[in-house]
Amino acid sequence: MLTMKVVSVVGARPQFVKLAPIDHAFKASGIDHIIIHTGQHYDPEMSDSFFSELDISPADFNLGVGSGSHADQTAAMMVGLEKLFLQVQPDWVLVFGDTNSTLAAAIAAVKVHIKIAHLEAGLRSFNRKMPEEHNRILTDHASDLLLAPTPLAMEHLAGEGLGNKSLLVGDVMTDICLNTLQKVASAPGSFPSEFAAIGLSHETLQKNSYFVATIHRAENTDDPVRLKEVVVALQALPLPVVLMTHPRLAAKCKELGIELNVGAVKSVKSVSYPIMIDLISNARGVITDSGGLQKEAYIVSTPCTTIRTETEWPETMHDQWNVLSADVTALATVVMRARPTVPAGTPYGDGRAAYAVVSALKNFV
Repeated sequence: MLTMKVVSVVGARPQFVKLAPIDHAFKASGIDHIIIHTGQHYDPEMSDSFFSELDISPADFNLGVGSGSHADQTAAMMVGLEKLFLQVQPDWVLVFGDTNSTLAAAIAAVKVHIKIAHLEAGLRSFNRKMPEEHNRILTDHASDLLLAPTPLAMEHLAGEGLGNKSLLVGDVMTDICLNTLQKVASAPGSFPSEFAAIGLSHETLQKNSYFVATIHRAENTDDPVRLKEVVVALQALPLPVVLMTHPRLAAKCKELGIELNVGAVKSVKSVSYPIMIDLISNARGVITDSGGLQKEAYIVSTPCTTIRTETEWPETMHDQWNVLSADVTALATVVMRARPTVPAGTPYGDGRAAYAVVSALKNFV
């Protein structure tokens, strides 16, 4: 019997995290797994470190596309990916989430008649101003197999006439998050030495005594007035704010002369995934505009405040575990709300989603 060959295309930090359980499950199941890194995130702290820390096989190919406009970046990826797909001739191209890497791989694969499976299919924010929303929808409609993380995602796909090629597998982010949480629980608090230099000592990072924040989306960073409003609101909070400073945020603030390390804000570079899970599991709350971090906060039972008008993960809003707060003038009140009394649920599966993906690919008809 011939070995199934699957190409995974990744390029951004959230995709590397999702790749980990997939790579582990593929190895255990005897699938020939080829990894293509587009180079969308190329900073070592946003890329290389995740492969080593999460025990992911090294990428077989790296396109090294770097940054650029949506059109430049996506086009460069498509050119490189098409050549590699024709060279490798996989049975499947597996794409993850909603980045430019996702869309580029889907378009390149469909043009050369290679089957596409979309992991994390069916998510919808219903905000067409978000580039991620375009990427999700276009990728779902180009794919042959839609691997949905939740029943609601399945409903979205059915509503768009895609129900006959959709399958509920759960969320692979849950797999890696629960596994990592178990590991850090036995050895918590191994924070980088640089933390202490900016006032983030072990004493500061006591349970429920700080916030973890990430801000990177265009709607919060592209408009100078809006960006300053968000930063000032974070700086005014009553507890220290560990701000994981995305390169996009750092570049925008430098360009506009906005100083981050003022008041409550303690700006740090991207940290390893285990350290991030350790931080958010012990935080008073998470403040973010990231889709993935909303969900990770929910999985580890930490309240989250999302600086957006919508979320692609509405399950996290159960009993105010996650609250939308685009109006940052009220941020202090929202983030200091009482902790939910109803336990967070398990809408994202039991931590075995990667093996459901293996089964779906092998049994596809």
